[in-house]
Amino acid sequence: MIEPGPANRYQVEHAELLRRTFHALTGRSLLDPALSPEAAAAALFHAPFVVLSHNAALDPILTYGNQAALELFALTWEELTRMPSRLTAEAPDRVERARLLAEVAARGYIDDYSGVRISRTGQRFLIERATVWNLTDENGQRCGQAATFREWRPVADNEQETFPFAG
Repeated sequence: MIEPGPANRYQVEHAELLRRTFHALTGRSLLDPALSPEAAAAALFHAPFVVLSHNAALDPILTYGNQAALELFALTWEELTRMPSRLTAEAPDRVERARLLAEVAARGYIDDYSGVRISRTGQRFLIERATVWNLTDENGQRCGQAATFREWRPVADNEQETFPFAG
């Protein structure tokens, strides 16, 4: 995919997939439901909260990250869309991340997930109250997973990680 922008209507088809599946699973709206698909796609890319998705490959590759995600993870669009999503977590946290994604696959979505992630520059941060959900195509076939969160904070290298993992 090409970076969302006016020339490609901010990847409107993918934005609609994110909106449709989020609403179907959670009963909530990711954005104002009154927005047209084109306006929603632009709003999603420029939203003040993070939205990420990955495909359904055995080692999923990130397929979307809005501007907030690109900035938080210190990635360009090209870097993001070539990156295995497992690399958003440090090696010790990948087992927990894999467990989380398996739970989402089985249940459809989870709310209130917390976990440590890492940017390309090595900055560690704690995400809090994330919603993670399955993406399904028009035929109901799983085609990936997505996450959104509004809360994160830096984690110092020497900071104790005493928070519980939700799930």
